[in-house]
Amino acid sequence: MTSQPTLTKPEDGPTGPGEPGSGLQAGLKNRHLSMIAIGGVIGAGLFVGSSSGIATAGPGILLSYALVGTLVVLVMRMLGEMSAANPTSGSFSAHADRALGPWAGFSIGWLYWFFWVVVLAVEATAGAVILEGWIPAVPQWGWALIVMVVLTATNLVSVGSYGEFEFWFAGIKVVAIAAFIVVGGLAVFGLLPGADTDQAGLANLTEHGGFLPNGAGAILTGVLLVVFSFMGSEIPTLAAGESEDPQRAVTKATNSIIWRIGVFYLGSIFVVVALLPWDSQAIVDKGSYVAALDSLGIANAGQIMNFIVLTSVLSCLNSGLYTASRMAFSLGRRGDAPKAFARTTSQGVPRTAILVSVVFGFVAVFFNYEFPDSVFLFLVNSSGAVALFVWLVICLSQLRMRRIIEAEAPEKLVVRMWLFPYLTWVAAAVIVFVLGYMLTDTENNGRTTVLLSLLVAALVIAVALVKQRVTARKAVAEPAVAEKD
Repeated sequence: MTSQPTLTKPEDGPTGPGEPGSGLQAGLKNRHLSMIAIGGVIGAGLFVGSSSGIATAGPGILLSYALVGTLVVLVMRMLGEMSAANPTSGSFSAHADRALGPWAGFSIGWLYWFFWVVVLAVEATAGAVILEGWIPAVPQWGWALIVMVVLTATNLVSVGSYGEFEFWFAGIKVVAIAAFIVVGGLAVFGLLPGADTDQAGLANLTEHGGFLPNGAGAILTGVLLVVFSFMGSEIPTLAAGESEDPQRAVTKATNSIIWRIGVFYLGSIFVVVALLPWDSQAIVDKGSYVAALDSLGIANAGQIMNFIVLTSVLSCLNSGLYTASRMAFSLGRRGDAPKAFARTTSQGVPRTAILVSVVFGFVAVFFNYEFPDSVFLFLVNSSGAVALFVWLVICLSQLRMRRIIEAEAPEKLVVRMWLFPYLTWVAAAVIVFVLGYMLTDTENNGRTTVLLSLLVAALVIAVALVKQRVTARKAVAEPAVAEKD
């Protein structure tokens, strides 16, 4: 009978002030964590990628967002339960290490790191496109370099500087989307003075072919198109390890996920599909949010939205670099990455982990400019399904961690998964179903994404299993050598 992992394993969370290498420090304030939690769920994908979902499912895209949003709420509840009991910068990777075995923590940790360094390149390029449009004298690659260097410097100073930048980036996103919902909502009900509301109204939800103009199957296709825009919801549980009160931060972030998704995702998409017909060519040509603002006759709607998207891009870059470096730090702390990754400065900054992450980000940016249709396309596709892999591992980890926590430290169960274990199994089944459905999706590249992501995952798991076997043999051999001595 195998032994159960315990909750007393040394954490890789924050320490007090000390010498370089003493560990992460509690440099994030409660206001930082609150805004990271609120803004973390609003990715650039919401602004940029929603138009393709609307074009595919029509007003029914609301059901796609609702389904994925419900799944994310369940997964975050599970993660919140584990993270509130044991806050750590490794978050779900550290939990998987304890619950499922070192191979699981190693595999999902490196896959998650890989996902975010590719995201760094994607977001740096997206930001560079916008900035070049404003100041064409600087080439795109120059803007990508500038953005990456500035945010790298920010992360290298201290975790507090990351938190401060993210506080303002997220604040701008939150204010902007809240204003969009209020203004758009007033226009939908004809209460916005001076606005052109001829096309607006609830009738847009049922006219132009009905609520599901392309059939019920389009809801599932819509799920595939929107699921990845929710990645980032888990960041507060990683950042909580460097906060003043980790347990309180995780609990608050977990409990607020429902209204955050309800307001920012469902609320804003509802406004878009109610302001103008789902099949409007403007949604395809300009993007859903720009088209919605334009339909009201708001001047410079495109530039306003470019600014908001740029803010979201910078926020995603900032958080992506932070998240990748903390996952690398946690892997180093657990012996799953070079020990240098676990070293910190006197400010509690894992400098090596940050620099290695950003170097890979720079390399991916280079591939985006030199080999966009081959190497970079492979990187994007092979990391595309990692979000679903992460969520599935969280489900499987929570099934076992609940029993461990109940047996060893039941007082730490301050956040509990609803209807355990039934809803956990339902969530896991839905994730597996979505992955399976993606294999049938050739039109939107779903099959390629899953197959390449599974290929990379299989390679990482193989390395993890070999490493675990080698470590086990060493553990057996060392006592034998000691006895002979």
